[in-house]
Amino acid sequence: MTPKILLFDIENSPSLAYIWQLKNDYISSDFIHSNWYMMCWAAKWLGDKKIMSAAICDSKKYDPDKPCDKDILGDLWKLLDEADIVIAHNAKAFDCKKANARFIKHGMPPPSPYRIIDTLSEARKQFMFTSNKLNELGKLLGCGEKIHTGGFKLWLDCMRGDSKAWDKMVRYCKNDVILLERVYLKMRPYMKTHPNISVIEGKTVCSRCGCPNITKRGVYYTQSSRKQRFQCNKCHGYGKYILESTRNV
Repeated sequence: MTPKILLFDIENSPSLAYIWQLKNDYISSDFIHSNWYMMCWAAKWLGDKKIMSAAICDSKKYDPDKPCDKDILGDLWKLLDEADIVIAHNAKAFDCKKANARFIKHGMPPPSPYRIIDTLSEARKQFMFTSNKLNELGKLLGCGEKIHTGGFKLWLDCMRGDSKAWDKMVRYCKNDVILLERVYLKMRPYMKTHPNISVIEGKTVCSRCGCPNITKRGVYYTQSSRKQRFQCNKCHGYGKYILESTRNV
């Protein structure tokens, strides 16, 4: 079975609150005027050209004064439910949790379980870059860069219902997914805890990219087994499989 690997990105509104002063201050939940909501999302299957997306402004019921993200969550839920592996930058702390927060808010069940590849976590674990932000990784690794948004004003313009701002927001989100895929593919050979594709496919292939074109590169020993080490001729990542167990009873 070939695993279905989904890359996705979401954009949220800020929460709005009343404040007493401009300096940093604790904001009580009593001061919150309105909670954040999902403004748009974009996603693509690894290796496919098609980019899927949805924004709340596309809904026939869209009202800037009463924004609701319920109509755009269904398709995102279906994609996550279908995926075996999900990739996002800061997926574990942001994208997946934010999506789940909106799913449960609208009474939706959880999507079926999936493995997560968080490119932000991998950047922190395997490298020491000057910056682990997706834009900086994209530029450093020659993958491209984010679309310049002009800052927080774009979010404000979208929240006011500006159609041109919404067009730019969706382009920005789609471009992030393209950039994410390129950065992921660059980093993939270094990922030591990447979900094992060979286990999912049930055959000896590269454990990261699933390519069958591998070359043996010596033997790897553990306390209880001897493993064949190999290198993938496509992604150049290393992997291993058990040759024999030496476990003592």
